[in-house]
Amino acid sequence: MGTKDIKIKLHNTKTRRKEVFEPIEASNVRMYVCGPTVYDRAHLGNARPVVVFDVLYRLLREVYGANQVVYARNFTDVDDKINARAAESGRPIGDITAETTQWFLDDMGELGALEPSHMPRATEYIPQMVAMIEDLIAKGHAYAAEGHVLFAVDSWKQLYGKLSGRSVDDMIAGARVEVAPYKKNPMDFVLWKPSTEDLPGWDSPWGRGRPGWHIECSAMSYELLGETFDIHGGGNDLMFPHHENEIAQSCCAHPEGEFARFWLHNEMLQVEGKKMSKSLGNFFTVRDLLDQGYPGEVIRLVFLQTHYRKPMDWTDKKAKEAEATLRKWRALTAGIEPASSAAAAVLGALADDLNSAGAIAELHKLAAAGDAAGLLASARMLGLLTAEMGAWATGPSIDLSAFAEKLFETRQKAMESKDFSEVDRMKAAFVEAGLEVRMSKAGVELVPGAGFDPAKLEAL
Repeated sequence: MGTKDIKIKLHNTKTRRKEVFEPIEASNVRMYVCGPTVYDRAHLGNARPVVVFDVLYRLLREVYGANQVVYARNFTDVDDKINARAAESGRPIGDITAETTQWFLDDMGELGALEPSHMPRATEYIPQMVAMIEDLIAKGHAYAAEGHVLFAVDSWKQLYGKLSGRSVDDMIAGARVEVAPYKKNPMDFVLWKPSTEDLPGWDSPWGRGRPGWHIECSAMSYELLGETFDIHGGGNDLMFPHHENEIAQSCCAHPEGEFARFWLHNEMLQVEGKKMSKSLGNFFTVRDLLDQGYPGEVIRLVFLQTHYRKPMDWTDKKAKEAEATLRKWRALTAGIEPASSAAAAVLGALADDLNSAGAIAELHKLAAAGDAAGLLASARMLGLLTAEMGAWATGPSIDLSAFAEKLFETRQKAMESKDFSEVDRMKAAFVEAGLEVRMSKAGVELVPGAGFDPAKLEAL
């Protein structure tokens, strides 16, 4: 079966079921994914949708052709968080957004993410946002009030909430929404708001101001992908209100279109079984982990081992296991030419609602069977085992067998003397050097982990 014959099935949030994906145009497959607000380093949770939709992008390119797929992911570079960061740091807003945008691209590149076809900045599309807002007012879907422009949810009441499965009345009853005297309905949301002289602002029919967050993606996706495109993705934390509001704006501005036909949402990320938060001390940026010695390829493999629609738990144990796996795979495929295409079973797993965990299981089978060429082609399809990602694994190798044998012998003696102090000392030294120590009756295995430093073994 050729890649052109593959039927991709995706779980569509809009319909709450898995559906066969058929693009509007096979020669112009279009996907939009909500990108970051650029005011700081991307944290580990920000990276998950990047990796998830990078894999989908790779799959679409494999099936439809690299030149037939258009992927847009935006940068929100006008936002109150950015303004606050500028105020507290005293730095110009433009400097902050330029720096943090490049940080994001560098960090995601370390995780093996391909750059999208388009990476629009919100500030580059202000005229298009103003035009869309004017059109929404003209069609009776928005109104100006006290320098603001708000979307009138009542004008879209029968359809608002369909994506997230909520009714407007229920939302009002349980919502924590901004109460403002100029709102006709508590659920109405801001399309445009006034700016003081110390804040970024643009001239508009409603005075100097700046766009609300939701209108950005509607305007940019329309300009780049049209009134109807194939896939819209993002984290499930964006489903409401952001994506709900995008649908309302876009469908009211362009009623002849469908906006996005498929909606995909990835689940959230935890660290060691707990929600990531600064108060728990388990808050990591991608750069934090890279600086701690976790290779980007290892982080990527840990991500891919969990299906995108399931919560993902980052643990140090998973990272060490992923590093050991990648070392074995890289050793197996060293000097090998990849097969002409990824293995059918790997493509089949990915085509089944982007089952990356299933695809990784198939890679293990290829490795176990000794199919190095198939393993290499299939892993590269997933953004693994590429030449660009392998610098971490090409450092000076070290034979650990003598150290393992020494620890095993020391342990055997301790079993007789009942004095395990030297065993404990050696184990602690190996762990300090970045090795995982696996002990059994049969022997000792030392596995290099993230941050392995051979120099620390010299004292042993």
